[in-house]
Formats: sequence, structure tokens, C-alpha cells
Amino acid sequence: MATRTPAGARPTVVCFVRHGTTPTTGKILPGRAKGLHLAESGLAEADRAGARLAGIGPVAALYCSPLERARETAKAIARHLAVAVTVERGLLECDFGEWTGAELAALRKLPEWDAVIHHPSGFRFPGGESFVELQGRMAAAVERLVERHRGQTVVAVSHADPIKIAVGDAMGVPLDLVQRTVVSPCSVSVVSYAPGGPAVLAVNSTGELSALGIAASAPGERGRQA
Repeated sequence: MATRTPAGARPTVVCFVRHGTTPTTGKILPGRAKGLHLAESGLAEADRAGARLAGIGPVAALYCSPLERARETAKAIARHLAVAVTVERGLLECDFGEWTGAELAALRKLPEWDAVIHHPSGFRFPGGESFVELQGRMAAAVERLVERHRGQTVVAVSHADPIKIAVGDAMGVPLDLVQRTVVSPCSVSVVSYAPGGPAVLAVNSTGELSALGIAASAPGERGRQA
């Protein structure tokens, strides 16, 4: 991640939120297919995520992937933050190509699935995106957000794999290890992009966020793990 902030500047905090549960969560690999909306449980999760994010202090902007499930999650969050939703295409789900819409149970039986889990750096989805390309796209998207919102806090609603990779980049984790991270529906993962480099303040959080002390962080402060 090439993102930099000037010496002495306040860090920019990005709160990554995975979209809420859909009717196919855990069953299908929906990818970028259109028409997938949040389940009732997902709408409730998004509302709770918004309430939790409201406790961290002022949020300057709220971005989301262009897919319906991410937009609906962002809309529910926005009601608690009093900010408009802006679509950021860089937060889009990975392009799973020919695997789009396939049942996960069937995909897990394929020999290629082992590469998805254990060697993503060498894998490209048939007819779709590679994990290396996804990594580069997310790095560029995060850099844009940090550049636009120096010293502020922003929320970015995305998808499981993009968030895993963004958090892994912040931690310096090799791409082949990012699948060891769990990113649950409507969980919040928080990264502070400070002058000395990024610091991960929370991963897969579904609980209280105010204890992170984001609003009160001093310039360059790395915060507390939660």
C-alpha cells in the first residue's frame, strides 16, 4: 500500500464494512451478478452497524460498492451518520468470471479451490479477475479515499475478499495468507492510515466501536486493538 500522510498530520481512518446477509450468503458465489438484495436479517444487521459506527465520532464520508447489497447496507448505515452515500467502483466485489452464481459446495470440490484458499497470489478466476488484480484495485481505491479525506474518518462498504485484502495490506500480510482472516456480514474492520504507516485497529468487529477512540486519536496515534 503506497498511501502516505504528511508528517504530523492526523491519521485518516477507514472503516471497512462488509455488506449484510443476503438469501445466498454461504451458499452461492454471487460475484457481480445484479439483482441480489439484502435479506431481512441483512437489513437489520446493516441498521445495527450504522448505530455502532455512529459511536465513533464524526464520519466525513460514506462510500460503497455499486452492487445492490452494498448500496442497501450503506443506505441503512447512512441514516445513522447523516452523510450521503457515494458509489466507489474500486470497492466492487471480485470478478469471479465463470464461477459467478455457482454453488459454494460444488466449488469446494474442485481442485482449483485449494489455490483460492492457500495460493491466491497465483490464481485467476476462470474468465474473471486475479487476486493480484483485486489487491491492486483495492490499494488504489483506499489511496483515493485517504487522499480525499486527510485526517478524517470514512466508511467503506464492500465485500469479504476485498476487505480481507485491504486489511492484509495494512498489516503487511502476504496475499497467500489473507484467507486466514474472517470477515462476517456487516462486520467492521478499521484501519488508521497514519504518517508512520497503517495500523489495524479492529478486524471483523460486530460489537462496540466507541472504545477505539478514533475521534480522540492524536496525530500518528495507532489506537487500541479491538
